[in-house]
Parts: sequence; C-alpha cells; structure tokens
Amino acid sequence: MISRLPKWVEYGAFLLALLAGVVNAIGLLGFQHQAVSHISGTVTLLGTSIEAFDQQTLHLLMVLLSFLLGATLSGVFIENTALKLGRRYGIALCIESGLLFISYLMLTKGFISGQYFASAACGLQNAMITTFSGAVVRTTHMTGIITDLGIMIGARLRGERFDYRKAKLFLFIFLGFVFGGAVGAKLYSLYELSALLMPIILALVLAVAYWLYLYFFTGKTEITDNIKNQNK
Repeated sequence: MISRLPKWVEYGAFLLALLAGVVNAIGLLGFQHQAVSHISGTVTLLGTSIEAFDQQTLHLLMVLLSFLLGATLSGVFIENTALKLGRRYGIALCIESGLLFISYLMLTKGFISGQYFASAACGLQNAMITTFSGAVVRTTHMTGIITDLGIMIGARLRGERFDYRKAKLFLFIFLGFVFGGAVGAKLYSLYELSALLMPIILALVLAVAYWLYLYFFTGKTEITDNIKNQNK
C-alpha cells in the first residue's frame, strides 16, 4: 500500500519533479517557447500545423518522437515501471544527464535539434517510475497529479477514506515542479541556456545518491541486482 512508502520516495519524487520543472521553464523561455517535459500541448500544436505541413510541423513531430525515444530508452534499461530498489535508475539518470548535456552543447551553438535531446531526456525520466503501490507517479508534468488529487477530494466528499500519504506524495511532486519552474526562470534570466547545467548536474547527483543509498542501506548494486533478475 502507498501508506508504506519509504520517506526517500517522496524526497526523490520532489527532486525529479524539480529537475523537470527547471528544464521545462528553460525550454519555455529559451527554446522558442517550446515545452519539453510534456507533450500534450506539442501534440495539439502538431495537429493545428498539419494543414500547412511546414518546417514547424516537422519540428513538432521530432519533439514528439524524441520524447517517445527517451521513454523507449527507459524501457530498455528498466525492466518494469513499478518502483523497486535495485533497478537501474542510476544508469537512466546518467543517460538523462548526458542527453541534457548534448542538448546544451547543441543549443549554445545555435542548433535547434538540441531541443530534441532535451525532450528525450524528459521522456526517459517520465517513464522511469510510473507506478508505485497503485499510485501513478509522473514527475515531468502535472496533469495526472492534479487530476488524481481532484478525484481523491471528490471521493472524500462522497464519504470514502482519504489517503493522506498518497496526497502527500502528489503534493511533493507538485511543489517540486513549481519550485523547479521558479528556479529555472531565475537561472535563465541570469545565465540563459547555461542554466541547463543545473539539471545536468542534479541528474548526476541523484544517480550517485541512489547508488550510495542502494549500497550502504541494502548491500546491493544495480549490476548485482540485474544479474540476479536475469538468473531467475
């Protein structure tokens, strides 16, 4: 049950949402006002541009496909979407950091294709952990979080039990994304595209923190856990 969530899950979700919020804020301010951490708006814009089918249409399609590719990479490295210690989240976070770094290099050189790598990074993160104890966990956009909170409030008004721990998790994600947006906007106003270095470093720090937690508190590593799963 979600009431048995370890404390680190909430803090980890907060930091992942903060990371996505920073990237999305920089995208909105610096990538021709292009959101990269979610694709609902991008799909709508793609639909409205199909009739003209110009360069913008192809660009939006590439942003969409890049997000899909990032999620595909997550599926390659992480064998299940349900959260479990020992899965290769550290490797996925390192790949996300690498994708963001490539995006940074390309964008600072004026290549619009840098946006595609940022979108792929967000797609990878969004697919890393999508469920835990029956709760849908999305750290790169807030539509599902706000929807689930609304459903929970409505159910409580109907007389059902309110899951405060689940609501707390969603609140942590929401606050992380909002705070990330504020941080991203501030960093962009000071450093422009160099602000991307912050989420690049944060992804690496989270990967190292996960590896250290995994080793010192469980005695496992991603590699040994993966070998164990393959031998089953």
